Amino acid sequence: MAGTNAGTDAGADKGAAEMRLAILGGGGFRVPLVHRALLADSARADAVVDEVVLFDTDPRRLRAIGAVLDRQRDAHREAHGEPKLTVRAETDLEAAVRGCDLVFSAIRVGGAAGRVLDERVALDAGVLGQETVGAGGISYGLRTLPVARTIARAIAEHAPEAWVVNFTNPAGLVTEAMSAVLGDRVVGICDSPVGLGRRAARALGLDPARTRFDYAGLNHLGWLRGLRVGSRDVLPDLLADEAALGSFEEGQLFGAEWLRAIGALPNEYLHYYYMAREAHAAIAATVGGGGATRGEQIVAQQDTFYDEAAATPGDAFTLWDRTRLERESSYMADNRRAAGGIEREAADLDGGGYEEVALAVMRAITRDEPGRLIVNVRNRGALPGLDDDAVVEVPCLVDADGARPLAVAPLAGHQLSLVHAVKSVERDVIKAVHSGSRTLALRAFANHPLVDSVTTARTLLDGYLAAFPDLRTTLPHP
Repeated sequence: MAGTNAGTDAGADKGAAEMRLAILGGGGFRVPLVHRALLADSARADAVVDEVVLFDTDPRRLRAIGAVLDRQRDAHREAHGEPKLTVRAETDLEAAVRGCDLVFSAIRVGGAAGRVLDERVALDAGVLGQETVGAGGISYGLRTLPVARTIARAIAEHAPEAWVVNFTNPAGLVTEAMSAVLGDRVVGICDSPVGLGRRAARALGLDPARTRFDYAGLNHLGWLRGLRVGSRDVLPDLLADEAALGSFEEGQLFGAEWLRAIGALPNEYLHYYYMAREAHAAIAATVGGGGATRGEQIVAQQDTFYDEAAATPGDAFTLWDRTRLERESSYMADNRRAAGGIEREAADLDGGGYEEVALAVMRAITRDEPGRLIVNVRNRGALPGLDDDAVVEVPCLVDADGARPLAVAPLAGHQLSLVHAVKSVERDVIKAVHSGSRTLALRAFANHPLVDSVTTARTLLDGYLAAFPDLRTTLPHP
């Protein structure tokens, strides 16, 4: 990769670089989306980042993604001249974050193979297998939090003034754990809220950029409660329009009757809660028929990409873009099949999601360009019914002082009860990792709304301890 000095301290001190960004999980499959956004931004006189440091513990992944980034830079060079953005790689965490102004965290502890185990152990126990929701999300959190805390401490020591944008899943849980070390200098992001808002606005023929979204909840557990154009809320118009509701993904997933019953548009991940039986049946039917879980699909897709990109780096971008489209097209395929077969909108297949949110957060903070963004931050009284330190997903004013949550209306009773239940589980996961207690981990599994018995919870905990031996070190105590 051009400009790369992997595994060295070259450029470890800021030198001439005006603004440095470390991407943790730099060999991750979606890193080229972030790089694409940064390349476009680099053409501006006030570009937000001058240098990118890719950190990953897997040199093979770094080489493959580096080849994709090289092809992106070639295309940018042909169209706009030499990019004003340098890229280097590191395989040492301390060297990667030292002196950085910004850190983007998108790690996957256990890799895609770990996601497969998250799903399979849950399915074997008879409950939903999904990487961030329910049992799979608890397992993912238990093994991710120790690494996230190590990262947070490294940033606090070697880049104490850095702002952290967290995309590591489970994003709300990880952001809350990191905030115990980094305070309000960590902001969690997700593309689901803005994607929902855009689809809802387009269903009414509105320009999403001119529409304000009233959204609140937790990561992967929130509701769009209003669509405001000027002083008017047009969500009631959408809920009353049968054709408009049936024209976008969430309207089809949940159905007009249910959306009118709750008076809101749920985040797509709430399909696992509101249609739990149907979602589980669809996944079980796929697996029972010899099909692959979502994690297994991604493993197959990405392993092929990483192997082929390493062998033919000149074709890396084409290989990556083909695999990206396959991945986006199959996103939540079982849920869409359970709802009668829903095709993804073309506008949702080309990115423009989390990387745009990440760039917007970084620009707002580093260039003091105030923006209203839906992100994950400590509540600070914004969402009634939750304590100040609970990380919530709400509209925030983001500027040079960070992300400050804006006061929002209380959640409806059924919404708040579900949020309380899941937040309690998240807190037990954090406490379990902090104390090493298997009892607290068991309580987290047993109290999750998608796990239906203590006996099942015990089966899940035992299954994940067997699948991930390192969990026995994380949870050494009864």
